[in-house]
This record gives sequence, C-alpha cells and structure tokens, in this order.
Amino acid sequence: MPKMKTHSSLKGRFKITGTGKVTRFKAYKNHLLSHKSKRAKRVLGSNPVMAPGDVRRLKQGLANIK
Repeated sequence: MPKMKTHSSLKGRFKITGTGKVTRFKAYKNHLLSHKSKRAKRVLGSNPVMAPGDVRRLKQGLANIK
C-alpha cells in the first residue's frame, strides 16, 4: 500500500492546532490594504477554526501534517 501524501497546496493554507482543530486564513488580506480601515485589517488577521463538516474532508488532504 503506498504512503498517504499531503496535498501540497493545503500545507500553506491550513494549520492543525495542538488539539487537532484546523485553522484557516481569511481572504482579502494580501493587497489593496491602503483603503481598508484599521479595524477591517485587524479582523482579517485572525485565523478562525474551520467548520466541522469541512474538517473531515480536509484532514484527508492534510494526512501527514501534525
């Protein structure tokens, strides 16, 4: 049986916390930041936890990331 490989594009987009939850990054934080308010940029900087229904599918792609 071949080894399970981690999906390369998922490595940079998601992180698994110590308790096994999956965090994601928010969109709209990469460029065109000069017209966004300080509050908007601060809120976009947080990394929310993924919904349970999406986590099941993601953990297959993130198989080898601890």
